[in-house]
Formats: sequence, C-alpha cells, structure tokens
Amino acid sequence: MNETSFTDIAIVACGTMTMELRALRESGFLDTEHLLFTSPGLHQDPRELERQLLQRIDQAKQRADKVLVVFGGKFCYVNADAPLRTMSKIIEEQGPRVARIEATHCMDMLAGEDEREAIAQEVAGGEKVWWMTPGWVKYRHEVFKGWDQARANENFPKHEGGAIVLDPLGYLDQYAVEEPEKLLEYFDWMGIPIQAYPVTLDRFKSLLLDQVRELDRR
Repeated sequence: MNETSFTDIAIVACGTMTMELRALRESGFLDTEHLLFTSPGLHQDPRELERQLLQRIDQAKQRADKVLVVFGGKFCYVNADAPLRTMSKIIEEQGPRVARIEATHCMDMLAGEDEREAIAQEVAGGEKVWWMTPGWVKYRHEVFKGWDQARANENFPKHEGGAIVLDPLGYLDQYAVEEPEKLLEYFDWMGIPIQAYPVTLDRFKSLLLDQVRELDRR
C-alpha cells in the first residue's frame, strides 16, 4: 500500500504520459489535484519544450508547495544550439522544491533498460526494436510532427525487431478494435509491425515515489 502522499505536489509532465498519470490518479495512487501537461512530442523542438516546461512549472509553483517533473533527461531534451544546457540543468535552476523523475525517456519510465533488453530478446529475438508507449500511438501526429514518408523510411525499417509498445493500459488492443484502419495505416507508414507488450505501472510508481521522498528531504 502506498503511504506516501502527493497532496502537496503538482506534477508537470510531457503530454505523452497523460494516460498513465490519469490512470494512477483514478486508481487513488496519485492523490494530487494538480496534473499539468506540455504538448506531446516536444523532444523534436527543444526551444518550445523549454518554453512550455518553464511555463507549466511556474503554474505548478502557484498551486502546490512542491513540483515533480515527469520528463526524461538524456533523450527528451537535446539542444544542439546549447549542448551544455541539459534537462538536469533546467530543473536545477528551478530551485530545491522542484525535482525530476530519474528516467532517460518515457519508455524508461515504464521498463528499465535491462527489462527492455529482456523483452526484445523474448519478442524480437534480440533484434533492434523501436520502443513506444501508448502516447506514441494516441499522439502520433504530434510525436512525429514534420516526419514525411522519406524520413519514416530512413528511420524505422532498420529496426528489424519491429515496434513494441510498452502498454500498461491495454491501449493498443482497444485501439485495434476501435480504429483498425488507423492502426493499419500506422503499420504501413512505419514499414514495420507494431505490437503491444503488457507491463505494469510498478516501475513508474516507484520512480515517482523516489522523487517524492527526495523532495521531502529538501
């Protein structure tokens, strides 16, 4: 049972994690009233990502005593114009009452590197895999904004193991029933098969709790 409370915390997250965070709130795990989201897919636009992130953090500070940021570090913010400016640096500048989940990207929030390697071995025989979360399906056009077919052809087919959606929500199965034509079109556009792999939200919950405890120590 979770004995750690989020009542004095506002969460600022990438829009791709909307479904998972709302599911945790509906389950009672997240007892915060404050969930704020940036647009999905901003990893492709670091300037806009930073603008929206800082705006949401400022809003969060007005609503709660502490702020927990649900964004990856290494891969979610890569600023070619200022390579020394990192996600960790941005969060550090926001003061001691702001902390960020310790994950490299949203896939890492649901399954760690070792688990992903084991899944790839099980499902794809160890072949290279394109990893996704349910948000990468629901918000496809935002996540892949600006990608034409040529760019898709350049990036996806090299992943011989196909695309695997780490799915704690049963979202892909539901999407296949409700929007089969859209899913088939997604297959065709990527040029590789897409399949769901069921995971739990346990790792995500653990990472959130780690930062709550860190904020409590500050």
